[in-house]
Amino acid sequence: MAYLSLSRHDINVLEKIKDPEADPTSLVLTDPSLARDPHITDASVYDGVAARERGIILEVQQAEVRAAGNQSKSDENLPGCYREQLSKLDELIREHPNYASARNNRVQVFRRLYGDGMLVEGAATLCLYRDASAEERNAAAATALEDLETSLRLLSPPKLVVAVSPQVAKTLSLAYTQRAAIYHTTAKLIGSHRLSAPEGRDEAGWSTLDFEEAAARDFAMGAKYGNEIARGLAVSVNPTAKLCGKMVREAMKSEYGPAFAS
Repeated sequence: MAYLSLSRHDINVLEKIKDPEADPTSLVLTDPSLARDPHITDASVYDGVAARERGIILEVQQAEVRAAGNQSKSDENLPGCYREQLSKLDELIREHPNYASARNNRVQVFRRLYGDGMLVEGAATLCLYRDASAEERNAAAATALEDLETSLRLLSPPKLVVAVSPQVAKTLSLAYTQRAAIYHTTAKLIGSHRLSAPEGRDEAGWSTLDFEEAAARDFAMGAKYGNEIARGLAVSVNPTAKLCGKMVREAMKSEYGPAFAS
């Protein structure tokens, strides 16, 4: 059996080839002493806003549990519940437009109602509103993408080396991962469905590869901020990484023989 001895530098180079977005020196720093939201620094105000938000999410979670326990009516009441909670999130965001966490949660509601395929026509699967009109899905997609962009703009530090609070890191990880999920699903569907991204958005002119690359970048950022799902998908969905990884494996097999494959 061949014995491989790689330096830390060699390993970092191989990781960079496998994942072009990888940077072993970039670590997200968190500091619990920082404000939980940089735009709501009054602790009592933040507590009140966060409590309202938790109440909304709890209602949704309880509705999902009830539906799971009553399969015969699992889809009967859920859409109405999500609609009700969506209106509450709309109100919360109107009152606190810079509270990114509520925007992130509103995107979760849109994904449950319209699915991650909301950017393509005729792909309403794994969602509650399978019969939603194209106009309704398009409007939901526009708001969801705008919410994610706004959340990232509101919370992203100027550099990754600048510390953020754990709450901010969690919201950023979820926002990146949610957008990645939408882009990743779109990339898989537009081969058999027509792209119907909101008019005026860059995504309306993207190709399958554009969506794949954007999903890979967002999964990578979600992973940097601590999302385990994003970490697991970051490399596997990266088209450049998959091609480079295959080339590296073939080269290593040629160099070290069958022992490398084992």
